[in-house]
Amino acid sequence: MKQPASLGDAPVSSSLALVTLVAATGGFLFGYDTAVINGANQYLKAHFQLNPMQEGIAGASAILGCIPGAMFAGFLSDRFGRRKVLFLCALLYAVSGVLSAIPRTFMEFLAARFISGLGIGSSSMICPIYIAELAPAKRRGRLGSLFQLGIVVGVFLTLLANACIQNLGDEIWNARSGWRWMLGAEAVPAVWLLALLFFVPESPRWLIGAGRDEEARRILEGVGGPEHARQEVAAVKAVLREEEGRFSELFHSRFRRPLVVAVLLMAFSQFSGINAITYYSTKIFTTAGVGVKDSFLSSVIVGLVNLLLTFVAIALVDRAGRRPLLLFGLTMQVMALAAVGWMFHVGLNGRPLLFAILAFIGAFAMALGPIPWILCSEIFPTKVRGRAMSVATFTIWTACYIVAQTFPMLNDNPSIGPAITFWVYAACSLAALWFVYAMVPETKGRTLEEIERRWQHP
Repeated sequence: MKQPASLGDAPVSSSLALVTLVAATGGFLFGYDTAVINGANQYLKAHFQLNPMQEGIAGASAILGCIPGAMFAGFLSDRFGRRKVLFLCALLYAVSGVLSAIPRTFMEFLAARFISGLGIGSSSMICPIYIAELAPAKRRGRLGSLFQLGIVVGVFLTLLANACIQNLGDEIWNARSGWRWMLGAEAVPAVWLLALLFFVPESPRWLIGAGRDEEARRILEGVGGPEHARQEVAAVKAVLREEEGRFSELFHSRFRRPLVVAVLLMAFSQFSGINAITYYSTKIFTTAGVGVKDSFLSSVIVGLVNLLLTFVAIALVDRAGRRPLLLFGLTMQVMALAAVGWMFHVGLNGRPLLFAILAFIGAFAMALGPIPWILCSEIFPTKVRGRAMSVATFTIWTACYIVAQTFPMLNDNPSIGPAITFWVYAACSLAALWFVYAMVPETKGRTLEEIERRWQHP
């Protein structure tokens, strides 16, 4: 048998490595599409002569596609399989990348971004499930974190690419052509994802649910050997016999708590204000009195810190556990956001403001960024996991849309301004800290079936 590759202290099969690479690439496209508007928005504003409300719509336009994408991807992935729906996501990304670069009107631009949002919403739901359903329990947290790593790599490289493109010409050139290159480059990683999908297997848990046990057994044997495959198939079949697999089952009393955990964690991750910075960090630094070129550079630094601190989450999530990381990260997050608001209130900018924002980004990257995705992919039963993740991702994209749409209006409002805006985000993070302490269980080291049985017999 071919010797598997390794990750940390445990071997990883070629199938598992490829699935992880696919999920990380899906995360990269998620991050790219999320961050690309950061550099392009001020040039879009100039090119299309946008007012603050239209600027918010431009920033949030992809999210309008994320919401239906998340809603329907769960049903589609439960019906047709995780892999087939990811093929569709890759096509949506590629088409959007091309169309976003060539719009003649603002409405054409919004339509292109909406198509991209369908891909983001779908892949953000499917990729964490895809890893969780294939990875052994002791490595599931670390491998699941690679989806978030893909997101932050996408964010960082996009912010870096935006800065490089912005330096290729003057303001007139950027308003006419620069933003088109920023948006159109998305087609390249989309084609890469499409190519990878030809070489990865379907989720073995989905295959068992579809009655294709032998296919599932072969995949699981490749991941962990015959005994691992035997135990996993038996455990999944035992659980499936007890499940109806209907959407209404999510609201059964035994799954009410995991549903509340998933929905509120996803909502809190956005109402902390992370995508106000991801989408508008260049605008934030410009508002604070930093020049345009320095604002682009500061945004690149933000993306780099986001990337580096995600490695901390990858290293610790299966050692320290999900819950301790969330508690520590949220504590740091509250203090950092309160400091950002205070600095805007007293007019303190430059490096102190950058350091406070970096502290928030670092705290988010090691806790509230990756862990909600991991938890949401773990805590629901197999037959309804796709539908449950649809609810969770519908929540996160709805909350993300609210933040992206309202931030320019709050930031530009003289009676509110950035200080109060960031204090609101700090208050939401404080509420998240209390919620994690009171409601969120530890799932480290448990199989998906053990986690499910715990909800049934707390």
